[in-house]
Amino acid sequence: MSDERKLLRTLLDRAGTTYAEQAGIRLKDGPAPLYRLLVLSILLSTRIKADIAVDASRSLADAGMGTPAKMREASWQDRVDALSRASYKRYDESTATALGEGAELVHREYRDDLRKLRERAERDPARIREALTGFPRLGPVGADIFCREAQDVWPELRPAIDGKALDGARRVGLPADADELARLAPGSQLAPLAAALVRVALDRSLADEVRAGA
Repeated sequence: MSDERKLLRTLLDRAGTTYAEQAGIRLKDGPAPLYRLLVLSILLSTRIKADIAVDASRSLADAGMGTPAKMREASWQDRVDALSRASYKRYDESTATALGEGAELVHREYRDDLRKLRERAERDPARIREALTGFPRLGPVGADIFCREAQDVWPELRPAIDGKALDGARRVGLPADADELARLAPGSQLAPLAAALVRVALDRSLADEVRAGA
């Protein structure tokens, strides 16, 4: 095994849980899991710790807000309360508003099914990203998060390895090139790889552990 592949294997072993998986989302190409990923991407794109955003995603789903219809049916206060239970502070009220508006938008534009966004964009990665930024509080950073996590179910997005993930690659000594990383990744593991790279970009001690373990 080459040094790069050994390093990549260690990285995946230590940090290769996708954020969707961490949030309890069994991601597949279906309306409910894709919507939950959209919500998670909105939560993660705020200046707040990733673990808190993941917990907030779980809290919303546990409170019954795992589909656009249920998010619309919930009151603004219901959304605030679910976010607050996960310590999603400072942004809970504005995010509760954005989630309500986003649930309305996904119904109005896509009939509660984000697969229709994909088809309307003709599976073009740039157009998918542009459409995603139409959701409240989901700017380019949030669109990158969605695409990183969705790339193994929407293969046209590959390789969705953005600047933050490339920062992680540099930190652990892997090639800072999306196509080269895609060639190194085993099978359909680009989403776990992208998540792992983001984690080591955000956590220097984890990056040091990966390098030491390889």
